[in-house]
Amino acid sequence: MPRKAPPSPPAAHRPPAVVALLAALVAMTVSSARAAAEPPLPASPPATSAGAGVATGVAVTLRDVLDGAATNADARIARLGVDAAEADIATADHAPLPVLTAKASQMDLQHGVGPGSWLNDKRVDKSLGVDWTWERGGKRELRTAAAQAAAGAAREDWRTVRRDQRLQAAAAFHDLLLAQSRVEDLTELAASAESLAGLMRQRVHAGDAAPQDLSRTEIEARKAGNDVVTAQADRDGASLALARLLGRPGVRFIAQATDADTFPDAFPDAAGLNAAIDASPTVAAAQARETAALSAYDLARASRKSDVTVGMSLDHYPGTSTRLLELRLQMPLQIGYAQQGEIGRARAQLDQAREQALQARAESEADLRQRWTALSASRTLLDAHEQDLLPRARALLAQAELAYRKGASTLTDLIEARRTLRGALMEALAARHDHDVALAQWRLLTGP
Repeated sequence: MPRKAPPSPPAAHRPPAVVALLAALVAMTVSSARAAAEPPLPASPPATSAGAGVATGVAVTLRDVLDGAATNADARIARLGVDAAEADIATADHAPLPVLTAKASQMDLQHGVGPGSWLNDKRVDKSLGVDWTWERGGKRELRTAAAQAAAGAAREDWRTVRRDQRLQAAAAFHDLLLAQSRVEDLTELAASAESLAGLMRQRVHAGDAAPQDLSRTEIEARKAGNDVVTAQADRDGASLALARLLGRPGVRFIAQATDADTFPDAFPDAAGLNAAIDASPTVAAAQARETAALSAYDLARASRKSDVTVGMSLDHYPGTSTRLLELRLQMPLQIGYAQQGEIGRARAQLDQAREQALQARAESEADLRQRWTALSASRTLLDAHEQDLLPRARALLAQAELAYRKGASTLTDLIEARRTLRGALMEALAARHDHDVALAQWRLLTGP
């Protein structure tokens, strides 16, 4: 039985037009605030993927994705770390603040303090003084230098995060591009398999083929359709992964391939390798931390020079004098201990920072050599698939189709040829993906 629509609310309970207008304005304001809070991403026109079953989305190139990854949430958090480290410079670069001291003493609890006001008449020694510490040994300059070096290390850490996010973005972009290509190729294969099944139905209806052959072609068509569904799910998952990396989870991205970068002719020479290593933010951060550790070591050694605290106070003691002056001079006596612990720790931390800087440089060189090896191997495999295996698989299928139409081969041979082409297509796409990822990441690590 159909359900009746609920009755309309009485006119007295309906929101007036002004309230409705205000609600619309509030909704627009919230929507604008959310849009402004999203991390920037270069705008691209809406596009539709060539794969089946995809709604319109935002078309992005590799450059768009790299720019968006450089300003995502992880990069912004790292940038706040730089701000905090730069604030530490202001903390370090100032002299000790003067200390104001006010006190009251000589209050006679046995005989009393006498009549009159507390400020002028009662027998209470009132004192107001100022103390200031004079730092010796250049401690302020050394402390500031250590903070500046630490801020430099934080800036390089920020660059490292931005680089790593761009490396991940390059891989995520090509993952999406691979998933889209798989959908396109598998959709084409599924259409071809369905066409073969339709042709087989006609032949069975005409008595020219056995029902078993029809069942086999229909099974192959159904399996090809299932492959398309799986590929579409993988494509949507790759789009979500890219959107998550860019901080835009509500956006469907569609990767657009651009002209591929030229393949480098050879591994960089010694000068080029050293330049790439020096440009690495990881190496620069380790060197900055070594500089900070050196300043901290010098600061620990400077602590052997004791700081001097000078002070002065004015006393007011009715009955004795209302203008008494006190001068003070204080400094620690380093008897039996000359900051050996602090200096030893700072020295160990300096040696540790130096070892870490050497390690960072060695790891950077090893990473570049390993990536070059992977890039060269991926190039070789890509050429083998696209220039040899894939053309031969296409030719094999064409020959099998021709032979099957002429009755010179069986349906089994035709299906096997189709499966061979499918495998060659998927392997060629995977080889193209691996090569493009390796090349993009190589450019990011060695480029300006």
